[in-house]
Amino acid sequence: MKLISWNVNGIRAIARKGFFDFIKDEKPDILCIQETKAQEGQLGFDLKHVDEYKVSFHSAKRKGYSGVATYSSKTAGSIETSFGSKEFDDEGRVLIHKFKEFSLYNIYFPNGKASKARLDYKMKFYEAFLKHIKLKIQKGEKIIICGDVNTAHHPIDLARPKQNEKTSGFLPTERAWIDDFLKAGFVDSFRALHPKTTKYSWWSMRTRARDRNVGWRIDYFYISKNLKSRLKKADILTDVIGSDHAPLLLEINL
Repeated sequence: MKLISWNVNGIRAIARKGFFDFIKDEKPDILCIQETKAQEGQLGFDLKHVDEYKVSFHSAKRKGYSGVATYSSKTAGSIETSFGSKEFDDEGRVLIHKFKEFSLYNIYFPNGKASKARLDYKMKFYEAFLKHIKLKIQKGEKIIICGDVNTAHHPIDLARPKQNEKTSGFLPTERAWIDDFLKAGFVDSFRALHPKTTKYSWWSMRTRARDRNVGWRIDYFYISKNLKSRLKKADILTDVIGSDHAPLLLEINL
């Protein structure tokens, strides 16, 4: 099975930048999108009906902000837009597809750079999600989690770790949460297959950082440990442009 996750920084914008050709070329079984920046009613027919895919949206109440979408060639048994903490539901950050073989979480985690209040919100989101997902792991569920986590885990995951030690996205508390999350029963698919590879998934548009490859790896495909033996391929498609993020690829035998 082939899955792709991509923070598109605006689904209507990416539609004008080769999005449909990208889907036709890659032919993923499931495509997860973050930061749609649109409500479903604002989208045209072409974005709601892409080939054979069934599409689900979870949009923020605030227009032009946040939002996730999942295009799937598989039919889910159920689809949810919350992991049980209502205080986070208005920002349209979660889509959960429950298939027979596994559960898929498409999540746009909050960014904490804007203010202390947003950092606090991000950490509360992190902790609430970890509490939720631990219960699923304890039940032995098979889980894939993808999306923009908005934190680089280790120094290898960003071009300038020393300069960003006090910046949200590389704070000790944020990185410690990823430690705790992995210990709960998950595998960073890219790092599992590429332990020493330096590759990024996001670059600042304000400083033309992508041209200089001054980036961060803040987007992830995580899989539960009971799926690790089925992991086939994980990569970051850095040649694909159109957003300030690159798409992620996961191939897994399911």
